[in-house]
Amino acid sequence: MTDADELAEQVRAGDLRLHELEEHTDHDTATEARRKLLEAETDATLDTVGDYAFDAELAEPNIENMVGAAQIPMGIAGPVTVDGGSAAGNYYLPLATTEGALLASVNRGCSVISGAGGAEARVTKTGMTRAPVFRVQGVAEAETVVNWVRDNRDKLAEAAESTTNHGELIDVTTYVVGDSVFLRFVYDTKDAMGMNMVTIATREAASLVEEKTPASLVALSGNLCTDKKPAAINAVEGRGRSVTADVRIPRETVEDRLHTTPEAIEEANTRKNLVGSAKAGSLGFNAHAANVIAAAFLATGQDAAQVVEGSNAITTVEARDDELYASVSIASLEVGTVGGGTKLPTQSEALDVLGLRGGGDPAGSNTDALAEIIAVGALAGELSLLAALASRHLSSAHEELGR
Repeated sequence: MTDADELAEQVRAGDLRLHELEEHTDHDTATEARRKLLEAETDATLDTVGDYAFDAELAEPNIENMVGAAQIPMGIAGPVTVDGGSAAGNYYLPLATTEGALLASVNRGCSVISGAGGAEARVTKTGMTRAPVFRVQGVAEAETVVNWVRDNRDKLAEAAESTTNHGELIDVTTYVVGDSVFLRFVYDTKDAMGMNMVTIATREAASLVEEKTPASLVALSGNLCTDKKPAAINAVEGRGRSVTADVRIPRETVEDRLHTTPEAIEEANTRKNLVGSAKAGSLGFNAHAANVIAAAFLATGQDAAQVVEGSNAITTVEARDDELYASVSIASLEVGTVGGGTKLPTQSEALDVLGLRGGGDPAGSNTDALAEIIAVGALAGELSLLAALASRHLSSAHEELGR
């Protein structure tokens, strides 16, 4: 019987708990023990789950009760030419997905963009948010809190920034709803996505608010942040990076490579992405931007749940005399090149493909570049899908590639 078998038996007997295994052995053996326990309890065979290529200890900051790894096929789209504020050159975009035809579609869009001379992209706004909610006795006390916050931004910044070497408090916006006061803190988190950073910083600032005002903290997150949920405030105000990419494609290229016309793509975009989305009450006015964002997130170690905010994107298309103009504006793209899942070996390698692993110089430039490249990838996906719809090739492409 192996060490892993013995540990699994101890857990089954109640002598050990799953989360205590690392206290008695190394991380890989603890992971194997949990896997053996799970196989015994469920009759599942987890050989593939257990066949991972990195030391389990490397994943300790990212997961608890590890049993192995979920392996998602990864491909590349590109190269695509990007003329950005931080990204400049030709890039291969790693995408991890299980959806057949997605990579082929994005790759087609990338080829068309590069053939047209590339896409421009810019991060237009930066700010990771955390919004605690406080209790007060009524509107008079709420006014006292709001006035104190307005008059003491420097003290709040000093408190918040005392917890981090990199984060910078940009703004605090107040919202009053009856006897609840919400403070939406906005931070520049440099090259980190920064969710943990701003949570810790806001906790320190919230303690100061409690000390100096009648407010009592109820929850460090009051859902006005808003994290991992569809929210108009993110679509309007932004969260993480607000980024836009656009391209001008010659009419001849549209006809030769996308097998349709600028007018047909414009009509498909207007009726589908704009009118259809409006009728549905959607926060995302796009074809499938989340498809590319999710695949890029999985490949590069981003928080996959924040694809919800990433889908806050608007695609615009205009047929001009001799060209097609197309853009994607993503209001709340929450990405980073340091921290979190970016440290995992597979995800680090994907960032190496982009040349963006770790912090940039100046701070924040690598993450700005990543946001710009993902936006161009999303634009490529939008162009390709809209062209497939306009030319009525969507179903045949999925029959051929999606199976």
